[in-house]
Amino acid sequence: MKKEDCFYLGKIVSKFSFKGEVLVKLDTDEPQLYKDLESVFIAVGNNLIPFFIEKCRLHKSDLLRLKIEDVDTEADADALMKSELYLPLSFLPELEGNKFYFHEIIGFTMKDVNFGIVGTIKGVNDNTAQALFEVDRDGTEILIPMNDEFIKEVNRDDQTIVVETPEGLIDLYL
Repeated sequence: MKKEDCFYLGKIVSKFSFKGEVLVKLDTDEPQLYKDLESVFIAVGNNLIPFFIEKCRLHKSDLLRLKIEDVDTEADADALMKSELYLPLSFLPELEGNKFYFHEIIGFTMKDVNFGIVGTIKGVNDNTAQALFEVDRDGTEILIPMNDEFIKEVNRDDQTIVVETPEGLIDLYL
């Protein structure tokens, strides 16, 4: 399994017991979707290794308590500390309307209600206070805030996102 075929689920952040249980900090708004996992892929170097889960339950609000098969001691759990967990993209629930996963909109065309075609979405920068669409317009990068009020339509069939940005925002980049 390759990382491109998977989505990031979370990271092992601490040990829970002396029997090898670990706590995973989930990267999701809906942790309850992952309380019955049977297996996960754990990043080891550049590879994703499948691991089977003996027990899985939510711990507090956004932590997942896992007992992974063949991880039976604190030393076994230590070896997995800070490891990233992944699941296949097929595990993601379908989104409707103007909701989308960041990976699915790469390559979509962005249109602005007033400006017209802005360019092609090449990525999403979520390392800032507000996530940004990274749009390529003939070699020029345009950053559009990912604001619910700006997003007017997500059309998966036409692979377009229609936005209505404040006047002059796009012109700042041109």
